[in-house]
Amino acid sequence: MKKTLIALFAICSLSTFAQTHSVKNSPKLSEAAPESVGMSSERLARIDNMLNKAVADSEIPGAIALVARKGKIVYLKAFGMADNASSKALKTDAIFRIASQTKAITTTAVMMLWEEGKFKLDDPIAKYIPEFKNAQVLDSVYPDGKYTTKPAKREITIRDLITHTSGIGYGEIDSDPRFKKIYKNAGVSDLFTTDKITIAESVKKLAKLPLHHNPGEKFTYSEGLDVIGYFIEIMSGMPMDEFYRTRIFEPLEMKDTYFYLPESKYDRLVSVQTKENGKWVPFPNTFYDTNYPKSGAKSFFSGGAGLSSTARDYATFLQMYLNKGELNGIRLLSRTTVQFMLANQIGTIWANSDAGHGLGFRVLNQKGEDSGGQGSAGTFNWGGYFNTQYFADPKEELIGIILKQTQKTTDNTGWKFQILASQAIDD
Repeated sequence: MKKTLIALFAICSLSTFAQTHSVKNSPKLSEAAPESVGMSSERLARIDNMLNKAVADSEIPGAIALVARKGKIVYLKAFGMADNASSKALKTDAIFRIASQTKAITTTAVMMLWEEGKFKLDDPIAKYIPEFKNAQVLDSVYPDGKYTTKPAKREITIRDLITHTSGIGYGEIDSDPRFKKIYKNAGVSDLFTTDKITIAESVKKLAKLPLHHNPGEKFTYSEGLDVIGYFIEIMSGMPMDEFYRTRIFEPLEMKDTYFYLPESKYDRLVSVQTKENGKWVPFPNTFYDTNYPKSGAKSFFSGGAGLSSTARDYATFLQMYLNKGELNGIRLLSRTTVQFMLANQIGTIWANSDAGHGLGFRVLNQKGEDSGGQGSAGTFNWGGYFNTQYFADPKEELIGIILKQTQKTTDNTGWKFQILASQAIDD
């Protein structure tokens, strides 16, 4: 009887926090004529010209572009190929590996738990993951791969992990070759993997490794959001994929966002391509398998890079933020929480920069607005490893998303797209 009561209490506790309704009740994203929300159809057509030329010139194999304003999608088009080898054209419902765009969703998940009073942002992560206790900073590395460390000045906090100021590195994509080697030798999983490993196993290996610098001293792009993903599992008592699905994706009706795709949606996944001798070809497997969303063990949930999604789904997620935490009558975060998440959280670390870093996002400041082409102060943005980008401008109520899937190439469509989306404002 006692066990039954405990189980019922646990179920009731989870349902209490599952989702909350809001009196605001903003409508779901829907399509509308650009002019109905102060956008110019004629000016939006400049995006067509830019992306058609980029495909024709083989600058990119293909792209999907979305523009939304005031809760209405006014532009959603596909250009070029999803896979050149098979001449498969892109469609607007195509699914892309969004990689580091996962970070904003992971930050949302952890802040939902913060709102439940489960922890403080400046708690040391070692309080919940003991393997991080007594953090060490890298001192010297010897030719045989051995290294020495010195004690960090303080412990890593949850806020440090979210803002990339923890001192943790990023293994294979780290800018410091010493950390690439250290992470590889330790068997830490970077980004995504088809191997049979869990996020808990990888994070516990990571916790034993040295830091780039003392926590809070610098910005070092890191696997901190993977640590946060495991932390979410600990604090929620649920696997990450289940928490994201039940607490974020289902309430927002993000029906095409997954860590691992169901078989029924395999054919919608866009190929990762690279250019060889002027032609677009499938990108080969390197330190990761590009098929990870649909093959392998499917046991590793990367909080920093593991999700795949569509332009419409990600626009829905961003619209929730422009609505200050609510969409379609469902509130994920409070207005006050969103406000401080979009405030600079790293102090003067990016001194004299055009942006600060909030919780989960790069956030443009006045200097960035005055420089032109990046949006209004307060615009938040980021991108992904496979060449995806987004921005959301709260002042103009404007969202822009451009999705591509390329590696080892560069193109100019990202910055051009943001200019062309913003210049189409007509009120």
